[in-house]
Amino acid sequence: MGGVSQDTGGLGGKPSWWAQTWPHLILILASIVALYPILWVVKTALSPGQALSADPNPFPTDVTWEHFAAITGAEGFWTQAKNSLIVSGATMFVGVFFSTTAAYAFSRFRFPGRQVALTGFLLTQIFPGVVMMIPLYILLDVAGLLDSLLGLVLVYSTTAIPFSTWMLKGYFDTIPKELEEAALIDGADRWTIFYRVVLPLAKPALAVTALFSFMTAWNEFILAATFMNDAELFTLPVALQRFVGEHQTEWGKFAAGAILTSIPVMALFYALQKHLVGGLTAGGVKG
Repeated sequence: MGGVSQDTGGLGGKPSWWAQTWPHLILILASIVALYPILWVVKTALSPGQALSADPNPFPTDVTWEHFAAITGAEGFWTQAKNSLIVSGATMFVGVFFSTTAAYAFSRFRFPGRQVALTGFLLTQIFPGVVMMIPLYILLDVAGLLDSLLGLVLVYSTTAIPFSTWMLKGYFDTIPKELEEAALIDGADRWTIFYRVVLPLAKPALAVTALFSFMTAWNEFILAATFMNDAELFTLPVALQRFVGEHQTEWGKFAAGAILTSIPVMALFYALQKHLVGGLTAGGVKG
């Protein structure tokens, strides 16, 4: 009897070496493409001098910390870092608080003007923040909030709250209402249900909302540069702009400042990553 050949690429058989290898090759290539610009920024920050290197090698040949020392030792850097933390933290708090309560109301209650309000929130996301810059400037000027961290928090909140409300409403819609009905039967009031039942189940969505609100304020440059004229009130993105001159750009310091500016966002992401997983309500109600 002749032997029966086995098709290594067929169904039910052992995958061929190529079938096992090509997904890893694609992932490696995608990782290289994603990491190369980051490695280039790190190289620029660690290399001596202020010029960009034409060498495609993303790793520095000579390592120096002079750019980081110059940034951290510059006058006003820590004050501007504190300003960024205050504005971003306050925007995160305001964005999470108001969008959470608004999203829960839109998800669970039916009231006149509900659909109009939801549509209005959605329409605000169509226009970029630059389009609203002039009316926001006028409003802040009338309210006396120009050159004010509070005014900047209010401006950023107008961007964070509508998007966060829509995102949280979609998540609240997936939480079974039977859980709240069971709590009502047990004598819990609406606030207790919201605080004790709904919010713990919405931790993944709350984490994403907090991260989005923080990043909205932390990375924004145009509005902060327009509404703030006092260097003592600058945020870090505005402070970094001074390294980009009309005739010369200090790329080394700019790259070092960009890395230092990104550290809080990365730290917040890693602190919240365990909550960035959906499906906490799966199995909460038996079918």
